[in-house]
Amino acid sequence: MRNRNPILIVFLSLCVILIFVGASSDEPELGSARVVFQTEYGDIEFGFYPSVAPITVEHIFKLVRLGGYNTNHFFRVDKGFVAQVADVANGRSAPMNEEQRIVAEKTIIGEFSQVKHVRGILSMGRHADPNSGGSSFSILLGDAPHLDGEYAIFGKVTKGDETLKKLEQLPTRREGIFVMPTERITILSSYYYDKQMESCELDKSILKRRLAASTVEIERQRMKCFP
Repeated sequence: MRNRNPILIVFLSLCVILIFVGASSDEPELGSARVVFQTEYGDIEFGFYPSVAPITVEHIFKLVRLGGYNTNHFFRVDKGFVAQVADVANGRSAPMNEEQRIVAEKTIIGEFSQVKHVRGILSMGRHADPNSGGSSFSILLGDAPHLDGEYAIFGKVTKGDETLKKLEQLPTRREGIFVMPTERITILSSYYYDKQMESCELDKSILKRRLAASTVEIERQRMKCFP
């Protein structure tokens, strides 16, 4: 029986671990912007992948900033597959202003990538034309490898999986290829914020407290040494 070199075995094991860690860290970095959709079933928060789909991110985020998704709805909820937001131009119950309409009716190029379609991913809807994405997008409710490279991924859910699970339990009906909720799931309102700005505000608060404490200590030392 051959002697096995223990150093070589350890080295090979480390290589396997590093390869595994590298493979698992392929997920792109989220930007600092966060968007929250509010529904009667709870909130859904998501972030963007600006390095993966910059044009798509800017387009969707602009619609959010304009309030375009307010009163829109999830027209499709297919358990284990997708929850799809309707296109803004046709899905809102409230009328749009001119600026909202111009952006909502715009189509953008398909920014396809190597990012995988797994639960929580945001993926643009489109027609047969790969460059026909507009304002409709899906939130993945499960892994869908057959969509990889075919639809533009631009972000992922960061909070609200419990809300998605509630949507998956709602009654549905089938219309052609679509599984649709029997009752309208309205996006009551939406808002956005920047995690980086929140972090800066926290840092400023901590710094102010430290400066205040330093001032007190300096005064205490002054009184002690120079009464």
